[in-house]
Amino acid sequence: MSLSALLATFTPIASLIAIPMLGGYSTSINLAVLGFAWMTIAASYSPLQLEAFAPLAIRTVLYILPSLAFLIFDNLVPSLAVEVKSQGQLGIASLQSGGKRKMWRVVGWSVANVLLTVGMQAGIEFLVTDVFRMRSLLQIKGSKWTLNHLPYPWTMIKHAVLGLLTRNTIQYYVHTHLLHSPSGGRLADLHQSWHHSVKVPYSFVANYDHPVCHLLHRFLPLYLPAIAMRMHILTYLVLIAFFSLEETFVYSGYNILPSTIMLRGMARRTDLHMISDGDGNFGQLGVLDWVHDTTIGNDVVEDLKAEMEKHHVEEKAGRALDGAGDAANGLAGKLKAKAGKGRRSK
Repeated sequence: MSLSALLATFTPIASLIAIPMLGGYSTSINLAVLGFAWMTIAASYSPLQLEAFAPLAIRTVLYILPSLAFLIFDNLVPSLAVEVKSQGQLGIASLQSGGKRKMWRVVGWSVANVLLTVGMQAGIEFLVTDVFRMRSLLQIKGSKWTLNHLPYPWTMIKHAVLGLLTRNTIQYYVHTHLLHSPSGGRLADLHQSWHHSVKVPYSFVANYDHPVCHLLHRFLPLYLPAIAMRMHILTYLVLIAFFSLEETFVYSGYNILPSTIMLRGMARRTDLHMISDGDGNFGQLGVLDWVHDTTIGNDVVEDLKAEMEKHHVEEKAGRALDGAGDAANGLAGKLKAKAGKGRRSK
């Protein structure tokens, strides 16, 4: 299968997953179109092809290509790029230590690590199902219904939420106790000399690390919970899409990001993590940093408070409660009037 055919086939899936995350059209409409697209794709490809090519297409469409577009923009119009970079001129990859040679090394290893994780996942599945003739690790081989239809909505939501929580939890403790700890030994040294050789992040830096560190920090924290829960392959793809977008934007170095509460705070904490050589901000969401007091700069609670004040959440909530109270009082008055009218008629 050629790369162009691969992208043409799976780009609709990646786009349909990404749109609601970035504030697109109605979720119900999106899910209906997603279901139709998935049934069409599932009927056209074998389970092994889906597990190998679908993650690759999603990573290409939602991480590699946007990261490349950001990099080209930064280098073609640096005078404009510095205006939207949190660290100004320091955020331009080609102007950092090592220049363009280091920049292309980061790009090459980042793409190689993405290919490594996709290939490893497909290889494991092939080994389990085709060599050892065992049940697939994800819900992809089995009944025709399992493959060709969407999973039950509640199961999909439950697994997605659990996958999100467990992935971020495992990532935090791997990051703190292996990659930024004396107990990490050689792994900590490799992470420091690879990932933290870049002081100011740009999107490709998210996956720039020694391959072993990358597998421990980026691949296994999602893959292990997925196989433990035996997720449906589509739920797993949704999570891959979500985390691909997260890496693209959080490591972009831009101060203008899609209007969501979490992304801006995550990007700010990631900047500080890289600039400080990993003195804190070990988790993407910032919740475990807040719990363990490893936050640098504003913590996740302060970010949420600032967003609530910015969007006047308390004022809106007060108006909503007042409106609900007025509606309740009006309903009570109507019921009282009807009761009085009933007594008079008797």
